[in-house]
Amino acid sequence: MSHQKRPLTLRDVSEASGVSEMTVSRVLRNRGDVSAATREKVLAAAKELGYVPNKIAGALASQRVNLVAVVIPSMSNMVFPEVMQGITAALDGTGLQPVVGVTGYSPEKEEEVLYEMLSWRPSGVILAGLEHTDASRKMLEESSIPVVEIMDTDGNPVDAMVGISHRRAGRMMAEAIMKAGYEHIGFLGTTMSLDHRARKRFEGFTEALAQGGVEIMDREFYTGGSALAKGREMTAAILERSPDLEFLYFSNDLIAAGGLLHLQDAGIDIPGQIGLAGFNQVELIEGITPRLATMDSCRFEIGEKAAQIIAARNEMAEQLDSDKIELSPKIAFGDTLKRKL
Repeated sequence: MSHQKRPLTLRDVSEASGVSEMTVSRVLRNRGDVSAATREKVLAAAKELGYVPNKIAGALASQRVNLVAVVIPSMSNMVFPEVMQGITAALDGTGLQPVVGVTGYSPEKEEEVLYEMLSWRPSGVILAGLEHTDASRKMLEESSIPVVEIMDTDGNPVDAMVGISHRRAGRMMAEAIMKAGYEHIGFLGTTMSLDHRARKRFEGFTEALAQGGVEIMDREFYTGGSALAKGREMTAAILERSPDLEFLYFSNDLIAAGGLLHLQDAGIDIPGQIGLAGFNQVELIEGITPRLATMDSCRFEIGEKAAQIIAARNEMAEQLDSDKIELSPKIAFGDTLKRKL
């Protein structure tokens, strides 16, 4: 059983910065006349400690509001609305309400969003991913609030985590492609500098191929949002360079669907000449024929189980041992990934 930490106070920041609690309060509330040097010293101490001001101090006996902070990278990405549905379903009837912050895949923006949300002392935090800035991680560790990191289990959580292993997902798809007899394989996806989950899938994918004696023949990367047009452009580019490719593995379903449309326009037989697969099994692809091979990333269940952990922690009124839940992704073979005759 882990013990709940004592919340940080103005006194802690005062002692760390060497100035009075009143001066610390002025700096953090951006009130009063404080020198630039003193302000910088206080803010640096607060950041190092992971201190976040309590905007409801003295207002409630519980010192928490019945809100669950949900921090996600995007609302336009089709992945996260289904996660939100799971969270909302699990919180229904608990008295807890989700409030959403969007980071735009920026670690610095995530830090800002967390700072503001934690200052209202929510009853819990649900946030996407395991990679954060040092300051964000420190704030979460010192918050004395239940924290559930979602979507990924390949790493060390601050507290609890619910998701899938993306390295395992990449390995599973590679094994299915090789089992179908494909050898000349191309990868199409994001540049992966900030998309850590896509990077981990790619690592698992290439590791499994290597174990099977297969290497990726070519790869095509893009920046920006996922889109059908991107998938079309990328597929045209990679096939112009490497016309002998037999299979295209895309980092998500939307660019895979764009690739499928390009192959159909070019009169290429699917999966006879070229097979392809995406990731996420978003609802949009269900109306496309032939049915795209993809993988269910358990989005609704991830949101649901994360919210259940928050609700249980609040009902128990104490911090429990960290929950680490790894769900199992499943391949949907569709019509674009078949065994060769």
